Amino acid sequence: MINLNFPLCLLLSLFVFHAAYASKVTESWPGYWIAYEREQLSEYSEYLEDAYWIWTENRRGVPHERMASAQEANFRYEFAIDRREALSTAVAYITADHQLALSLNGHPILENPDWNTISHLDLLPYIKSGTNTLTVKVINRKIHAEDIRSRAVNNPAGLIANILLEYVDGSTESIVTDESWEVENIRLNRWDRASTSSFTGIEKWKEIDAYSNQWYCYRKTFEWNSTPEKAIARIAVDSKYWLWINGEMVVFEGGAKRGPTPDDTYYDELDLSPYLKSGENTFAILAWYWGRDGFSHNDSGHHGLYFDLASTEGKSVISDSSWKVSKHTAFKNSYAPYPNYRLPEFNVHFDARDDLGDWYSEDFSDHHWNYAVELGHPPIAPWNQLYDRLIPQWKDIGLVDYEDAPELPFTTTEDTVLELSLPYNAQVTPYFKIRSEAGKLIDMRMDNYVGGSEQSIRSEYVTRHGLQAFETPAWMNGHKVQYRFPRGIEILDLKYRETSFDAEILGSFTSDNAQLNELWKRSMRTLLVCMRDTYYDCPDRERAQWWGDAVIQLGQTFYTLDRGVDSLTKKAIRELVNWQRPDHTLYSPIPSAKWYSELPGQMLMSIGYYGFWTYYFYSGDIETIEYAYPHLRKYLELWEMDADGLVENRQGEWYWGDWGINKDTRILDNCYYYMALKGAKLMAQVIGIDEDVRFYETRMDSIKQNFDRIFWQGSYYRSPDHKGETDDRGHGLAVVAGIANPDNYAAIATFLESNYHASPYVEKYILEALIQMGYVEQAIDRMLNRYSTHLAEDITTLFEGWGIGNAGFGGGTINHSWSGGPLTLMSQYIAGIEPIEAGFKRFQIRPRPGSLKQISADVPSPYGKIAIDLKLQEDSIMQMVEIPSNTIAELSLPIPDGKRAQKIFINNREESSAELELGTGHYRISAELIDH
Repeated sequence: MINLNFPLCLLLSLFVFHAAYASKVTESWPGYWIAYEREQLSEYSEYLEDAYWIWTENRRGVPHERMASAQEANFRYEFAIDRREALSTAVAYITADHQLALSLNGHPILENPDWNTISHLDLLPYIKSGTNTLTVKVINRKIHAEDIRSRAVNNPAGLIANILLEYVDGSTESIVTDESWEVENIRLNRWDRASTSSFTGIEKWKEIDAYSNQWYCYRKTFEWNSTPEKAIARIAVDSKYWLWINGEMVVFEGGAKRGPTPDDTYYDELDLSPYLKSGENTFAILAWYWGRDGFSHNDSGHHGLYFDLASTEGKSVISDSSWKVSKHTAFKNSYAPYPNYRLPEFNVHFDARDDLGDWYSEDFSDHHWNYAVELGHPPIAPWNQLYDRLIPQWKDIGLVDYEDAPELPFTTTEDTVLELSLPYNAQVTPYFKIRSEAGKLIDMRMDNYVGGSEQSIRSEYVTRHGLQAFETPAWMNGHKVQYRFPRGIEILDLKYRETSFDAEILGSFTSDNAQLNELWKRSMRTLLVCMRDTYYDCPDRERAQWWGDAVIQLGQTFYTLDRGVDSLTKKAIRELVNWQRPDHTLYSPIPSAKWYSELPGQMLMSIGYYGFWTYYFYSGDIETIEYAYPHLRKYLELWEMDADGLVENRQGEWYWGDWGINKDTRILDNCYYYMALKGAKLMAQVIGIDEDVRFYETRMDSIKQNFDRIFWQGSYYRSPDHKGETDDRGHGLAVVAGIANPDNYAAIATFLESNYHASPYVEKYILEALIQMGYVEQAIDRMLNRYSTHLAEDITTLFEGWGIGNAGFGGGTINHSWSGGPLTLMSQYIAGIEPIEAGFKRFQIRPRPGSLKQISADVPSPYGKIAIDLKLQEDSIMQMVEIPSNTIAELSLPIPDGKRAQKIFINNREESSAELELGTGHYRISAELIDH
């Protein structure tokens, strides 16, 4: 019987000492890593190392992605023996998925019912001189009768074998399964060539087929003699888990994707005391092991669970061999298509006919389950050291109704697709409650399932007979949920659950320009849907922490979310430097075991002024900078200076710079490197490393002294050897870096009026340059022009390029985090709120409204909310401000050109200057404007 509110779970945490995460120190790990005992391989597996698995139809991919449609197959191989008496031995090593019957020259020899056993048999008595025909019938019985009738099967028959022939003269011959074998095409009454897998050997097959995309259920029942005041649990898995306590669903989806370093694993921590009771208690944990790497996950190579719980009263529970464990038989591999290779997650396929029932409930009997196997105390391979995940558990709004759901209940009279709307692009898990016959396949996916041209995650559910409900455990994202119901389903209820990074939206921005307001909102929504285990470039195609995106995102967080979000930035910084190679190269995305390429420009932006320094200056977190600093210093030393006093090009493994064409790479190199030096210098000054400050200043001075000499062409920047149109990117980057000569600002602004090559990634810095140079109105006009295609779409997020799909860059996702730079610019510059001292101890409020007449903004500083409400009229200014406790604000009234202020009042007290210093409090500031 399936749970009608399928899994909710609680994330738990563990603590271990490590220099990178020294906020909590622990040396005691009383529990064991435990696991479901693996099936033992046959003693003959070594004989199949060079043999291929063969299948029933031509296809590509790996065997666990089972695209073949047959569950029964006949294989054939013919081989010639000149003289039977020349053979001394003929031995076959063979197995099949799932069972086989072998005949040689019409003689039945073997029936093997279990593919985990490799059969070893003597063929010599059945071999003859001349042509010999070996036939093998393979049947995969792990299917249901309903599947056979509907042909909705995904369980092909496969074979692997090696026949070793030894001759009396000492020579040998090996016949292995490969494409030279044949498979019977019954429909066309002919024999075709068999299809092979992409690798050899049973070891690799078992590793992938038996141990990837596996779901394990753990249970532990124990006595508690009182209700504890506190009960701190620590838990770790590879890859995700769900927890029930006494049958209660507590939190959905535990664990952070693996990869604090290339070797180690994250753990969770939580106080479970609210869920424990005096008497008997039951823990039930569902663990999902992906068993493969991705662009945001580093696979350990082995599923496992660690758990320990300690109460203030001295009571404890640990993971050990007293825990019961079972594979969850309802979770299987899905039908094709599959998630693209960047994602470590699999599609979810749940066959309710094989459900375990309410296995997480208190009264479930697990007497027939196996006891868990103890693998050792942490730190042990392959999980190694355990790191605090740093980030909070996910925010969970619970199951809610769709606003546009059809009237329920109703029964489908034909195959039906229901597309139900979400209030915005969100991370959700769809739910349904139905009544059905057994064996019907239901598919759940999002409207942007093929986000950025590649498949993301979807879920499949195969019905059992009767009343049932299901909520997929794997989150997806989009604006609409698509349910694909076959004919004959009575639909009783439809809901969804939104989960997300747990940070409250505290920031805001509004003005009298509706398009700017909408752009700010879409930037914020894009940020929120691109955060979870890490910062994501996009939440569908990749879910990868590319640091070019992360730099834009961390800047946005300071103007939108509560300061708990700083934990995600801290985690991202530590991951980046912990994955630094021995040669001091930095690269992203990480954590990842599928990508190893350095993108030099993105790495410079990440460690420099807009990356690490911005995080420190806005948050005040000096500890993270002290930890990261030695790593960034080593990376900057890899770069060399050239004969012109500029930085040499560093190709890395992928010299990218930005999407698009007409990239003036030499200018980009020097701008990116200068900003990295600028940020490193500021960090060295804060930490107090004077010799490093001198190193950075020497290189910065060299670049600045030679930049205009080499690149300035009288009215624009251009490298002498640049091919193509003159690039807008370098102009913006030179200004924000502080390299550009202010005497060139007017020419740069004129150039930027008509040149548009940058993607949204670099466009942020071009717009920022215009504002910094004083061309606020031009910046707003360019911003709205560039983002007009985004605002024209009826969606709540910003896409990867200047168009969607083929019209965009890199696949064209509809939600790409680097596109949200305008949010920061509106709050930081147009509203004018930014720190002067680290952590907003002292900050400025200096609005730059351009032609705007009304601006309101809230900024969530570490000390509390900073707020501004500005109204501009032809002859007056009215401004309300809120200054949080223990801070000082330097305020400048935005006096329009050609005007001056008089009769300036603050809370009815007259002031003589439009430049003010304000302490904690609420202020009403007014001034009359007269012609200057």
